[in-house]
Amino acid sequence: MKTIQYLTRQVDRWWRRYFTEAPRSRQPVRNKLLSKKSKVPGTGKENPKKTRSKKQVHPGAVLVLAVVSLTSTIGYRLYNAPKLSSGTIAPETISAPYTAEIPDRQATEAKRQRERTGAIPVLTIDEVVNKQVYQKVEEILEQGNELRRQAGEFPFVGPELLSFDTQQYLRQAQEWEWRMVLQGVNKAQTEEESQKSTTLSPEAVAANNSQAAPDEKISRTEQEQAIFELRSIEQSEKLKALLDQIAQVRQGYAQALNEIKALQIKDRATIYDAKLLEMSDATWDQTVKGIQESTRRMMAQGIPRGLPDNLLKKAIALQVSGSVPESTAALAMELLPRVLKANLIEDAEKTRLQAEHAALSVETVVISVLEGEALVSAGDRITRPEFVAIDYFGLSQRQVNWKGLLGFGMLVSGAIGVFWVIERKFHPGMRQRDQLLVLLLTLTAPLLVVLNLDAASLPVIGLLMGSFYGSALGVTVVGLLSFVLPTGMEIISLSDWLASVAGGILGGSLACPGRMRSREEFALLGVGLGLTQGVVYLTVTLIISAAASVVWPPLLVAAGIRSLGGLACSIIALGLSPYLEHVFDLVTPVRLAELANPNRPLLQRLASEAPGTFQHTMFVATLAEAAARVLGCNVELVRAGTLYHDIGKMHDPLGFIENQMGGPNKHDEIKDPWKSAEIIKKHVSEGLVMARKYRLPKSIEAFIPEHQGTMLIAYFYYQAKQMAEIDPSIVVRESDFRYDGPIPQSRETGILMLADSCEAALRSLKDATYQEALGMVNKILKARWQDNQLVDSGLKREEMPIIADIFVRVWEQFNHKRIAYPKGSLNSSLSKEKNREPVCSK
Repeated sequence: MKTIQYLTRQVDRWWRRYFTEAPRSRQPVRNKLLSKKSKVPGTGKENPKKTRSKKQVHPGAVLVLAVVSLTSTIGYRLYNAPKLSSGTIAPETISAPYTAEIPDRQATEAKRQRERTGAIPVLTIDEVVNKQVYQKVEEILEQGNELRRQAGEFPFVGPELLSFDTQQYLRQAQEWEWRMVLQGVNKAQTEEESQKSTTLSPEAVAANNSQAAPDEKISRTEQEQAIFELRSIEQSEKLKALLDQIAQVRQGYAQALNEIKALQIKDRATIYDAKLLEMSDATWDQTVKGIQESTRRMMAQGIPRGLPDNLLKKAIALQVSGSVPESTAALAMELLPRVLKANLIEDAEKTRLQAEHAALSVETVVISVLEGEALVSAGDRITRPEFVAIDYFGLSQRQVNWKGLLGFGMLVSGAIGVFWVIERKFHPGMRQRDQLLVLLLTLTAPLLVVLNLDAASLPVIGLLMGSFYGSALGVTVVGLLSFVLPTGMEIISLSDWLASVAGGILGGSLACPGRMRSREEFALLGVGLGLTQGVVYLTVTLIISAAASVVWPPLLVAAGIRSLGGLACSIIALGLSPYLEHVFDLVTPVRLAELANPNRPLLQRLASEAPGTFQHTMFVATLAEAAARVLGCNVELVRAGTLYHDIGKMHDPLGFIENQMGGPNKHDEIKDPWKSAEIIKKHVSEGLVMARKYRLPKSIEAFIPEHQGTMLIAYFYYQAKQMAEIDPSIVVRESDFRYDGPIPQSRETGILMLADSCEAALRSLKDATYQEALGMVNKILKARWQDNQLVDSGLKREEMPIIADIFVRVWEQFNHKRIAYPKGSLNSSLSKEKNREPVCSK
């Protein structure tokens, strides 16, 4: 840890020594109404023209460095560019100098990628669907069993008593037919007379049953056969029992038939009708078994999604044939299409493994050439495989492409010009160390592309640029790189590159200081950036894919990897940010919030060693923060800078009245206004020493001298003048009683100067009205304006009344009146406390 701290201090010293310290990262826009030649505060003289610091590098040198470095790194291919490249015309016939097997890496990788995205999915059986289908089949078959059980067993007697056809007729015969059978059996006539008696007249038929009789020839024959078989039973008791049994069977059959009709009314799609009751038990058992076996075979073979109905029915017919009796095949053909479902699903893991295995099994694409074989004929346009062969043999005439290099340099210069225009508009006054940081971040992009980390290049740059310099510069840099990099370098994967561009633009636009105020928000942005990269990669891959079908598992895995890459980019940017902030002296809302933490060592020292100054600082911070918020300034910077503006008073706390706590005034004992003024002025120089010791950012350090500007220490100045009136030999120079400056160079430090000047005056007011307080504040602000202390701050004259009103409003909030407690109530409370009996615990 000590080694790291030592290296950090060395780097900080190096920066301070070789780079300018003057302009700060939050350099304001100067007031356009101010003249270029402003008066020196406190004098009538004009400021001489400012000269550039000797340590500051000329802007032209920075521009040349940027153009040369970017052109050489991004356009490195132009230093060894083939004259005979793909698409050019061959000036002569080029032959192979020797026999060779030339690997084509790009073609091989493209072929492997096609295998990955176009592999045939591996399918597996979905057992959940199988279970659902089997359950549905059993429910329907059980419904048929229930209807048949209600109808009773069939045949209900053996064939030695009644034939199958007779049993079927007797069960299904209508009531009038059944009565006629009974009459025929009961008549004790001869066979001839029975034959006659069984024939009824139409009038008798109408009297016995209102239903119209079916075809008489068929019915008569069935009746005759039934009567004949029943009369063949000689024993009357046995015949009576059989007739009772037939009556019961008829009753059960009628009930079952009514159930079927009710079921048909309730569910028109039911497969059952009266034919269910007509088949024998053996036929039904064979039908049930055949349907179950056919279902199991169909589901075991698998049914894919999207299978046309006609193909499914053909497959069912093949399975049913031979498994189900022909008489019930129609029932099976009606049932199975209704219950069968697609049960083939994609096995993601096996599909991915198969796709990877297919990609790895792709052999390297090799271009075979023989010695003396013509690689390309004169006048032909060189194709890419031909170029691979020509370049392999070193016949592509590689050399420095001066024309292309010049053109690419102009392109880079144009991109830098665009950046300069945007920078002047949205972030004026950028320091050279900021420009160097932008250049270094930009140079990481081609490096990561060379390392095949295309997807990580732009998001990190966008996040860091946006968080340091705002969304405008962040998006600008990413946008320019997304155009310049593919021009000068070979981008292998278009999907990866476009995903990187999308992530970089999102990071640059959302990671700006106005939005990112905590590390947590930065981390959440990383999640959104990762999702964006994954979606863009997936979309672009689907658009450019040439495969007939898409294998989703490997593609989704690749998109997930890009999403994790986007999240990793935010982690990298978050980790680099504190180091870059320190090395390049940058301030972000997160760092400012950390600096404003009262538990910081320097602030804890201020609170303990100079408590009065600390309380003064807190009130000034409240005033300045309120004004900065209304005027649209950097509120975080104002608060952090205000907290540190008086740290120099710790060198001699009792030299400042707020720390004397009613004790003797040190300056009364000194009785030397010059020494007292030096003590007062020294809190600025000592504050700068402390700021450098604790490595505060330059933008925070600027609040220490600029909040005093070159103001006159009036009290001791007029005290010295009084002494000079008594003793004419004493020479009083106003410069001895003025702060060394500089005057405020930003709106933020200007607001602090005004708040610091008004704080003591506002605290001195007790029962003043709003108008009285406002009048006093306006006088102070007017004095600072007339003293030319705000000439370089960017604050406008018309903003002074707004600031005065804000200060008074905040003062009113602090100085609100409270209810005075009556003395009697306090005395009563005290007496009650005294008279209260103590409670002791044993």
